[in-house]
Amino acid sequence: MDFYAAFEVGFKWFHNNIMTKPEFFIGGLVFIGYMLLRKPIYESFAGFLKASVGMMIWGVGAGGLVNTFRPILAGLNDRFHLNAAVIDPYFGLAAAQKAIEVAGVSLGWTMMALIVGFFWNILLVLLRRFTKIRTVFLTGHVMIQQATTASWLIFFAIPQLQNTNGVICIGLLIGTYWAVFSNLTVEPAQKLTGNADFAVGHQQMGWVWLTSKIAPKVGDPEKSVENINLPRWLQMFNDNVVATGTLMLVFFGIIMLILGEPYMRGIDKAGFPATLSFPIYILSKSFSFAVYLFILLSGVRMFVAELTESFRGITDKLLHGSLPAVDCAVTYGFASPNTVLFGFVCGALGQFTAIAGLLVFNSPIMIITGFVPVFFDNATVAVFANKFGGRRAAAILPFCTGIFQVVGGALAAWYFELYKYGGWHGNIDWDTIWPIFGVLFKNLAIPGVVVVIVLMLVIPQLQYWRSKDKEQYFSCQYSDEPK
Repeated sequence: MDFYAAFEVGFKWFHNNIMTKPEFFIGGLVFIGYMLLRKPIYESFAGFLKASVGMMIWGVGAGGLVNTFRPILAGLNDRFHLNAAVIDPYFGLAAAQKAIEVAGVSLGWTMMALIVGFFWNILLVLLRRFTKIRTVFLTGHVMIQQATTASWLIFFAIPQLQNTNGVICIGLLIGTYWAVFSNLTVEPAQKLTGNADFAVGHQQMGWVWLTSKIAPKVGDPEKSVENINLPRWLQMFNDNVVATGTLMLVFFGIIMLILGEPYMRGIDKAGFPATLSFPIYILSKSFSFAVYLFILLSGVRMFVAELTESFRGITDKLLHGSLPAVDCAVTYGFASPNTVLFGFVCGALGQFTAIAGLLVFNSPIMIITGFVPVFFDNATVAVFANKFGGRRAAAILPFCTGIFQVVGGALAAWYFELYKYGGWHGNIDWDTIWPIFGVLFKNLAIPGVVVVIVLMLVIPQLQYWRSKDKEQYFSCQYSDEPK
């Protein structure tokens, strides 16, 4: 057997046994990362096992969400010709995965694109003298969500890229977004935290930067949300399970009541026996969303902890002086609980207002609120809005964010055809910035991808050019000047 034949056999084995099994692909990456960090072999194996099992648990949660709720969403279309989509990154992730599978593309390609994107982010930071980029995106579960959705946008818009060339293209695209947009959050995050030396690496990075610029024009930072006494009962929504269960009870409960008991018994004969009453069925079905989301999050936390640890050691050695871009929830420790709840409530009101608008104007797409965008996006916007513009900004900006989430999510779910699978990514950057990218990809094909990457790389150049103190730009130390 010559070299090329052996390579082909080896690649086919790798593709069929590793790339099509994301749990072993991610586990293998963790194992390699730990070995490169000179961890003992037993620790490296433990990391491989926990990452692989975590991915498998995540798959159970994602599959449960789709299998449980997709028939209900399909029922809306069947009875009322109304397509419904949940705007939530986990539901959107499951929808994008299903769409990719239906297109005949291996999910292993999305994991490869993620790795290409991560190391492209590292390279951009290594070359920060030229790129002006200072941040490494390290929020692993968000990386997977975004890489998967970005993969679908490329595969949908440019079918000829459903191959290794597409993997490289997606990796460069998503890695540039991680690097550039987390870099935008450095100044607002440092001012918020008193130079705690991290940036935001999540789903609303562009919105964090925009909020820091708009908030001072909207309100007075001296008039803070912290001085408002919110009702104590609202504090129960600090709990993920309570907030998710309540939201899904309201939304899916209403949907099931509209569909009616006879219809639900017809489409769910196994889960809705004759001995079970309709109200109890609604409670059970709605709360199962919280169950599967909890399972999914448990799996995510397990494999992300290993993945982040294996990558963090490498980046600390290679990229001394750069800032990690981490989960937006870290910023909540630098604001009062009032601010987080204030953002959640105002953002939810914005979403409900926009959903009512969809009903009034007979939208062909109906949006169902997802917990992650309505809580994390709007709480994060409120934290930064309150810092730079006080309670007025913390009320107005999350309310507007909620409207954009619903309207942008509806347009994106329709345009990119993910309503067929019941979900869209749902976070604010993916309801505003990424749909514009996707339209460019669809109309310009590969040149559109090149244009988007180049335009993103121009952003840090403009940041650096506009900074008053060039040394401060790279030291990332910002004083909290009074407005």
